[in-house]
Amino acid sequence: MKPSEIHAKWKILQQKIATEFDNDQPDLKVILFLIGVQELGKGPGKYSKRQKEELMHIATCRLLSEMGFYELEGLDQDGWPHWKLIKPVPAFAMMEQELLLKSLAVAYFEDIYGEEFNA
Repeated sequence: MKPSEIHAKWKILQQKIATEFDNDQPDLKVILFLIGVQELGKGPGKYSKRQKEELMHIATCRLLSEMGFYELEGLDQDGWPHWKLIKPVPAFAMMEQELLLKSLAVAYFEDIYGEEFNA
């Protein structure tokens, strides 16, 4: 996908989530948090700051697993997923990293919603 296409789809995703949660347009951190909660599978709840960071890490690993960087290792005794690094993630510039995560998040939610986000 071209950057302009990623940005257009990202805006549609933000709008969908904002509408669904009756809230402001979420940024990347909020969307990573939502993916982490989805992947944890325990539904909404109260999470500590540390748990929120772990949920965003789970989301990042889940998204990057689509490119073969991580593999799900299994669940711990509390049911939290743990990921194993398969190959080093390239050192992207901050903007490249954000664009990559946005494109992977869009694909993740397109799969969940069962539709493509086209402008």
